[in-house]
Amino acid sequence: MKINHALAMALSALSAGLLISCVKPADDNKSAEVDSQEVAQNNSTADSSAESSKESTEQIVAVDISPETQKTYLTHVADDIVIPAYADAAKQSDLLNELAQKHCQQAPVSGAELQALRAQWLVLAQAWSSAEMVNFGPATASMSNLYINYYPDERGLVHSGVADLIAANPTLTPEQLAGESAIVQGVPGLEEALFANESLNAGQCAYIISASGALSTRLKDIEKNWQQNATELLAIDKSAESDQGLNQWFNSLLSLVETMKSNAIDQPLGLTGKAKGHLPAATAGQSRAIINAKLDAINKAMTDPVLTALLNSNDESTVANNLSTALADTTTLLAQMPEDLSKADKDDQQALYDHLTTVTRLIKRELIPALGIRVGFNSTDGD
Repeated sequence: MKINHALAMALSALSAGLLISCVKPADDNKSAEVDSQEVAQNNSTADSSAESSKESTEQIVAVDISPETQKTYLTHVADDIVIPAYADAAKQSDLLNELAQKHCQQAPVSGAELQALRAQWLVLAQAWSSAEMVNFGPATASMSNLYINYYPDERGLVHSGVADLIAANPTLTPEQLAGESAIVQGVPGLEEALFANESLNAGQCAYIISASGALSTRLKDIEKNWQQNATELLAIDKSAESDQGLNQWFNSLLSLVETMKSNAIDQPLGLTGKAKGHLPAATAGQSRAIINAKLDAINKAMTDPVLTALLNSNDESTVANNLSTALADTTTLLAQMPEDLSKADKDDQQALYDHLTTVTRLIKRELIPALGIRVGFNSTDGD
C-alpha cells in the first residue's frame, strides 16, 4: 500500500480540510458556527452578550511589557513548556516501542500484555495531545505533525490503510514505514493496530514496533530542533522590535482550543450541524482522555505563574482570575463525563462546547488585549 508523498499529502489535505491552524467548519455548519454567541446566550455558562463583551474588551488595560520581560517570558515558554512537552511525547513513544519489543517476541499477543501496550499508547496519545498546543515551528513544517497525528480522519482512511499495509508487509520495518503515507503512521495508526484487534499477530506486532520506532525518531527530531532554534522559533531575539513571539505563542494556544472545539467536539458530535468525522481516540473509546490532555496543557500554559505575575503587574487580576475560573469549570464538567464522549448526555456535550466558547472569548477579548497583542488570522472559531 505504498502511496507517493504527493498523493499522500493530497489525501491528507482532503481529509483534514485546511489542516493545522487553518481548519474551518464545513459550509453546512457555518451558519451555526458564525452565530456561536447565540448558542452561548442560551446556556448559563456563557451568558455574556456580544455588546457586553465588547465593552469588557474596551476596559482592558494592556500590561506594559518591556523587551527584556518579553524575552524572559518567551525563554521560559521554550525551556519549561514547549521543549518538555515534545521530550515527554518522545519518551512515551520510546516506552511503547520498548514494551512492544518485549511483548511481541512471540505472537499472538493478548490479555495482560495487550492491555499494557494499550495503556502505554494512551499515555503517548495524551502526551502528543499536550504538545499540539505548539501550532508552529518544526512540528508543523511540511505537515510533519500530520505524520504524527492524522486527524481529523473524516473519510476513515486510517482503519483500512493500516490493515492493508500490515497485510501487504507482514515484516514491516521502520525504514519501510517511513516511505508510506501519513495515513498509516503515528498515533492513530498505532491506535488502530492496538484497539481494533483483541489479539496481535506477528504482522501487527511488526507494525507496532516499526510505527512506534519511527514516531520516536520524528518526535526527537522536533525536540532537537527546538533545543537548537528556540530563539528564532519564538522570535526571542526580536523582542525589542516586535511582539512576534507573544503573538505566535498565544494565537497557537487559542488555535488549539478552537480546533479542539470544532474538530474534536462540535463536528463529530453534530452539535451545530450535521455530524462529521469522529471523536479523537474513537477506536480506543478514550476521547475524554485526549480532550482532557489538551485542556490540561492549555490550563497549565494560561495559569502559569510567570504569566500570571506578568498579567498582575498592573494590579489588575481580573483577566487571570476569569480565565482560571473558566478553565477550572470546564475541567470539572469534563471529569464528570464518560470516557467515550459520544455516550455522554447531549446536554453535557453542549455544555462542554459552551464552556469552551467561553474560554475562547476570554482569550480573545480579555487575555490577548491585556497582553497588547492581537488575534491572528488563523482563528477557526465562529465567535
